[in-house]
Amino acid sequence: MNDKKVTLKRRGFLKAAGATIATVALMSKTSEASNEKNKEFGFYIDVDKCYGCMGCVVACAEENHVPLNSFRTKVRRQVENKGKIIFVPIQCNHCINPPCVKPCPVNATYKGPDGLVVIDENVCIGCGKCVKACPYNARFLDPIRGIANKCSFCDHRIYSGKLPACVEACPTSAKIFGDLNSDGEVSKSIKANKTSVRNPEFKTKPKIFFKSLPKKI
Repeated sequence: MNDKKVTLKRRGFLKAAGATIATVALMSKTSEASNEKNKEFGFYIDVDKCYGCMGCVVACAEENHVPLNSFRTKVRRQVENKGKIIFVPIQCNHCINPPCVKPCPVNATYKGPDGLVVIDENVCIGCGKCVKACPYNARFLDPIRGIANKCSFCDHRIYSGKLPACVEACPTSAKIFGDLNSDGEVSKSIKANKTSVRNPEFKTKPKIFFKSLPKKI
């Protein structure tokens, strides 16, 4: 067989192989998108287990390069009756009905197929409308980059098979994270305990469920 015929055969093989790889890649992306649509990530937080060590705050800041004096995750200290002190970890709720999405004039804030409320950092213009729209004060304008910032549930970690940094850092396992639509630990914990969400009157349907959540928080 001459060199020309060999070259043509190789081209044909490579073309077919390229088509097969492209098809497999497309099927993989379609499968991933389908899997994402079946997920609904959320938290179960046992307030009784939190003693205000701030480990989650520090871990979040380090993992996500949070600027000084800005916070994606906070721990709120509250004094109850008879001087009882309660610590409540709070962050973006990734609401089912997020009020921060609609005000964005450039669609930089949107709800992904997995239910996460995402900020596209390449699109955000830093107008601050989404920050004002969040009734939980869970967003802030990054003083260094000039764009909106907030808790992302560490989406870069969870799709790598890891837990959010705040969960991994908690010494008492006060925070449990997972897919609310699965039969995992987070779903079982919510079903087994009396839980509540922050400010249900806002009708945003938060996806962070608290055990022993104080009325005013």
